[in-house]
Order: sequence, then C-alpha cells, then structure tokens
Amino acid sequence: MDKKQLEKTLENLRKNSPKKKFNQSIDLILNFRSLNLKNPEQQIDAFVKLPHKRGKEIKVGAFVGTELAEQAKTICNVSVHSDDFPRYAADKKMVKKLADSCDWFIGQATVMPNVAKVFGRYFGPKGKMPNPKAGCVVLPNANIKNLVEGLKNTIRVRSREQLSTKCSIGTEASSDNDLIENAMAVISAITAQLPQGEANIRNIILKTTMGPVIKVGAGEQK
Repeated sequence: MDKKQLEKTLENLRKNSPKKKFNQSIDLILNFRSLNLKNPEQQIDAFVKLPHKRGKEIKVGAFVGTELAEQAKTICNVSVHSDDFPRYAADKKMVKKLADSCDWFIGQATVMPNVAKVFGRYFGPKGKMPNPKAGCVVLPNANIKNLVEGLKNTIRVRSREQLSTKCSIGTEASSDNDLIENAMAVISAITAQLPQGEANIRNIILKTTMGPVIKVGAGEQK
C-alpha cells in the first residue's frame, strides 16, 4: 500500500467530513476479492497491535482466581473472582452487562473451564471471551500489567461471512501520522494472512462515523 495515497485520502476525508459535536471515529474498511470464506483457512482473524492509541479509552476486564485477584483489581477496569461466578450464573442480566462493560477480557487458565460454562453463551457471540491467540489466557503466576497495556492498543480484525472488514484506527483528534501508521499496521497484518496478498484486496476505504466514504486512490465515494 502506497503511504502517500493514504495520506491524500485522509486529507480528503478531513476536508469532506461534516463537523459534529463529538469526536468521530475514523474507520478503515478493507474489501476483499477471490476469497472463499467457506474455507476456514481463507477467513480473516487477526489480532493487530497498533503503534498508536485509538483516541478513546479501552477497558480490560479479568476473570481470575485467588492468585491473580490482587493484580487484576489494581490493573484492570473490572475484575471478577471465580468465587463470584455463581452469582453471575444466576443472573443473566449481570452477564450481559459485564460483556458490554469492557473491550477485552483476560482469563486465568485455571478458571477458564468455568468461565466458558458461565459466560461463554453471551461472551462468545460478542467476541469477548478471553482468547489465547491474543495472549488473554494466562497462568496463575503471570504478571498481567504489560498484557493489559498491550491490549489497549490491540484490535481484532475479522472477516468470516462477508468479503469486507472494518475497524477503528483512531478519531478525528488523532494526528495524521498516528492514523496513517495505524492503518498501515492493519493493512500489513491482513495482507500477510491473505493467500494472494494484495491481489485479494479489492479496495481500501477511510470514513468517519457520520461522514463520507473515501476510497483510497479514487476520491470521495457515496
């Protein structure tokens, strides 16, 4: 991907996006071609650590046993001790509220079977279950501080049913350099997963939450 094309597209996006009373997200959209998404090997599922923050608070929750309870209480936004799992099992509204409270959840390996049993039904469809691929399932003696900080700059990019994917790379308040480098990180990570590399990317788009769609290299799109 030509970095200069991204820079020009971002310039056009800022110029053509109507001003709102809130700090709009800036989204990166990748549209694909020549992929058979019925083949699991061609589905996209990548955890991408961005070089810069996304301009909004990212919250991390934890499911822990006694070993990690103190760390999680100090470092994470929400901490759920295994002793409290029965309360959640008896109140599905609490489970749903918890799922919406954080962007990421980590889990102590020794309590994960019960996490799956109590929370999996609601967390799974939302993509909120602690994921080993993202390093979110940890040993009881783990130091979770670096993991939690890293997750605040990490996004999950998936395409399993549609030949496209969308993710936030920052906000209007983010600098152009941060947005471009975040976009490049995502594009690079996704391209590496595609069987034919860049040939599987139909086009790349930038847009704000309520603004126009700007195709990279092709100006404004409706």
